[in-house]
Amino acid sequence: MTEARVNRRKFIAAMTGSAAVISGLPRKVLGWPANKDSNHLFENKRTGQDNMTPSKIRFGVIGINHDHIHAQIEAVIRGGGQFVSFFAKEPELAAPFAKRYPQAKAARSENEILEDGSIQLVVSAGIPNERAPLGLRVMQHGKDYMSDKPGITTLDQLAEVRRIQARTGRIYSIMYSERLGNRATVKAGELVKAGAIGRVIQTIGMGPHRMNPKTRPAWFFERERYGGVLCDIGSHQADQFLFFTGSTKAEVVASQVGNVHHPQYPGLDDFGDMVLRGDQGAGYVRIDWFTPNGLATWGDVRLTILGTEGYIELRKNVDIGGRPGGDHLFLVDQKETRYVDCTKQALPYGEQLVSDILNRTETAMPQAHCFLATEVALKAQKQAQQLNLKL
Repeated sequence: MTEARVNRRKFIAAMTGSAAVISGLPRKVLGWPANKDSNHLFENKRTGQDNMTPSKIRFGVIGINHDHIHAQIEAVIRGGGQFVSFFAKEPELAAPFAKRYPQAKAARSENEILEDGSIQLVVSAGIPNERAPLGLRVMQHGKDYMSDKPGITTLDQLAEVRRIQARTGRIYSIMYSERLGNRATVKAGELVKAGAIGRVIQTIGMGPHRMNPKTRPAWFFERERYGGVLCDIGSHQADQFLFFTGSTKAEVVASQVGNVHHPQYPGLDDFGDMVLRGDQGAGYVRIDWFTPNGLATWGDVRLTILGTEGYIELRKNVDIGGRPGGDHLFLVDQKETRYVDCTKQALPYGEQLVSDILNRTETAMPQAHCFLATEVALKAQKQAQQLNLKL
């Protein structure tokens, strides 16, 4: 697949100074009120910008082991996909799923979906180490594939996926939802592209999660099946690091993982971090399973994007001690500090993916980027030093 793509670095460099750029952009474009002193109020609800478009493709689902599947389905339907069938090998998961999506037929087998010539896309949130083998079968049946993260759990799987994707020309997309499914992060991408903070130097990503062990399936605690904490949650952050710095090459400078507080689950990594270096910027990532019960959401996920002329901080799920709800963006430049309410920001990933399926383009996510984000996370996991803390 080939497509002329704008080089974001050249675009930003062509702008006449990022401070002048940001001051010259209309406040409406930035998501700011007409009165710069007005306060924003958060409303945690869907907006008219997320209205569904008429169906353009037919898609099926295979593997529903993670609740991320619902956001994946919503994205494709919003983009113009018709959900027609699903297969889940676990009856206890299939029954409530069928009630939630009465429009989709319960297939008798995986092959029933793979061999349905009218289905163009297969979506999956199966057990992590089973996602890549499924993706291979999907592509070999002439269909495109969208996986939950981690879409690949070993470097050997990645090599085979790359080989089959190159041979078949099918799309292998991984929905890194902390960027593609978060309104504040999408808005940040628009601002960075417009030169709002100059050239991006570094990203700092924090991805804390609440574990809730009693609600987790057995595979959640088996490293071979979920891939390790840097492979799993870390792939979100690797994706954002590459996207915001504009890096097309990257290396892992250092990484570490550990089980520092859950000895009853020896296969679990409950903490991990990594230092990354790309050809266009630097990055630091910290992820963990230590969200305390006192927080009203599953994690205080944050991203800081440092530029030569300012910085952006995203508080994706919660602004502790501040505004209610999520999708918070703070921008500091050479003139002022601003808060941007991102609750009405559109999420274009689903529509872009459907368009790519129809037109054989790469607007939702370049294939090379998709694989590089996974490669960075997998290498960080493989070379991670073991963190042993006596608590």
